[in-house]
Amino acid sequence: MMNLKGAIGTLCIMLFAGIAFGQKNFTQEADLTFQVQSYYAALDAYKKAYPKEKDNEEKARILYQVGECHRLLQQPDQALLWYQKAEAAEYKNPEMELHSGLCLMKQGDYEGAMAKFRGALSGSPTSAIKAEAELGIKACEEAVIMAKNPGRYLIKNEVQLNTKYYEFSPYFADKKLESLIFTSTRPAGGGNNLDPISGEGFSDIYITERDPKGKWSSPRPLSDVVNTVANEGSAVFDDKYSELYYTKCDYDEKKAFGCQIYKTRQQGQTFAEPELLDFGIDDTTVAAHPVFIDDDLILYVSDIRGGQGGKDLWYIRYEKKTKIWGPPVNLGPQINTAGDEMFPYIRENGDLYFASNGRVGMGGLDIYVCKMLGKDVEEMKWGKPENLKAPINSSSNDFGIIYEEDKDRGYFSSDRAGGKGQDDIYSFRMPPLVFKLEGTVTSLNPEGGKGEPLGNVKVKLLGTDGSVAEQKTDPSGKYDFEMKDNEDRYILENTSYTIEVSATDEPASDGQKYLGSKGQETTIGMNESTIFIKDFELVCATCESDIKMPLVMYDLGKADLQVNESVNSKDSLEYLYTILTENPTITIELAAHTDTRGSDKANQVLSQRRAETCVNYLAEKGIDLSRMTPIGYGESRPIVTDTQIAAMATEQEREAGHQKNRRTVFRVLSFDYFPPAQGAEGSK
Repeated sequence: MMNLKGAIGTLCIMLFAGIAFGQKNFTQEADLTFQVQSYYAALDAYKKAYPKEKDNEEKARILYQVGECHRLLQQPDQALLWYQKAEAAEYKNPEMELHSGLCLMKQGDYEGAMAKFRGALSGSPTSAIKAEAELGIKACEEAVIMAKNPGRYLIKNEVQLNTKYYEFSPYFADKKLESLIFTSTRPAGGGNNLDPISGEGFSDIYITERDPKGKWSSPRPLSDVVNTVANEGSAVFDDKYSELYYTKCDYDEKKAFGCQIYKTRQQGQTFAEPELLDFGIDDTTVAAHPVFIDDDLILYVSDIRGGQGGKDLWYIRYEKKTKIWGPPVNLGPQINTAGDEMFPYIRENGDLYFASNGRVGMGGLDIYVCKMLGKDVEEMKWGKPENLKAPINSSSNDFGIIYEEDKDRGYFSSDRAGGKGQDDIYSFRMPPLVFKLEGTVTSLNPEGGKGEPLGNVKVKLLGTDGSVAEQKTDPSGKYDFEMKDNEDRYILENTSYTIEVSATDEPASDGQKYLGSKGQETTIGMNESTIFIKDFELVCATCESDIKMPLVMYDLGKADLQVNESVNSKDSLEYLYTILTENPTITIELAAHTDTRGSDKANQVLSQRRAETCVNYLAEKGIDLSRMTPIGYGESRPIVTDTQIAAMATEQEREAGHQKNRRTVFRVLSFDYFPPAQGAEGSK
């Protein structure tokens, strides 16, 4: 969004022209200083011009220009103050509302920024102002959402690398990733003059090493062969970490210079004489922020003609036949915008990262990523840019990201609030999600209510990643899977787990054996640490009473399973099917009972047929017949006696009593069933 014109102090795209100040027209001299983008010098010049200016309209314009200097120096609070002064002086400029909105957005005041952007749309704005204001409104709306829903990255200010000056554009300096180079305007580099753009010292390249505990050493400037009185920065190494590519913006008090890209080779503790990569541009044009692809291919930033606007990402090849670089190729409108695209970086997997202020973002420069299309990075084809969102991006300028190879951590630059200086270097890392599984195992109370806790119950955890873990419940029936002895975690990201609970091999703490049960949990798609609670109620297999099942219904006097719009007895048998599959070593007796109406003989035959119907249904679903013994008890074991039924007040109550007697139940006969060998007689 905000067109930096190559002018924020965090950027190594710096221009300067010395102005021989006259004694008569201070306002004109200030304007000339502003036009060559020496904003720090222009700020002082405008403040000197203001009391000498006689024309009130010009005085009002000077107030606005002071605000513009502050905005371009990345001082939004001061810019807003001077815009207000210009407005009070009745200065009219259609861009003032727009720029006020940009400053408010950079402060994180998205509601205030939207109000200013809407104000910029009132009246008859130019197409450029209209487009930028509409983009600003959309960006503010998205920024509010991103700010409220930050990602899981942990952001840390690398205080041992940062000062009150500018530190930015980190890059690894060795294969082991134990040293880091970055750009800084701190004193002690190649020059002590002040940059008229930022009012800071000229930038130089520094290096630091990390000790085994992860602490960075005190940064020191690179060789004087690299660091000079000019601006140097945004440096990268080739893939062998032997050649250094960097941006250099020459400086002369009497002439405006652009920026160019140099390379040099390491020679022990120093570097060879740097070599200019001649891209065929004049010395007032920007070529900066190199990204090494190979010896003959460079990705870089430039404001040459033919781009999408502002500063764009380009690539350029070295033509071996002609021994010249070029022509440059623009990455196109899918990546470049009317704003600025800068600080490119290509990760090892080929993904392209860069900073932009010409897209929907959170304010200032935001970092974007484009997924690589295809396998050959030299084709220079990437997908649609995606905002990295908060907390890597903020309402401030965020740029210059790098990653530690294939790890989800690295470093970037930002001038966000709370830093140590202007731009600071921050580290980021994705903390692992922490998961825990815990629960309690109790006995199932047939009468309802809470059962008794069961100790000594085996709980087995099986992951889709092939992991297997097992433990037993404590006397209170509790279990938990959290940390292993080697401090690894049981429950990992993007994994599904089956929990098998069993007390059939040996009794639980109360001396009884219990039917096993299973549960499922998954961490797939989860983005928050979670404690999973999975409780189990186990059915007693060795207690004296029969084990109840969901009601299995039959038509009157028939053995067929009743299936109609209101009843599906096959669904009732699914309960027993699940028990048999979850407890593959048990054998059961499946018992059917009738009510007392009808003859004993008829009821006996009917109950036997009903029990066999249930067994046959389960056999069709794959349960071995040898595991199930069907028994019909007829009317011999009523739950409710005829006397009790006769004493009931209503026909409805009496029918319910008969229904209780018409039941199908089961009990466990043994716990040592083993399936026959494949093909043996009786196998199924």
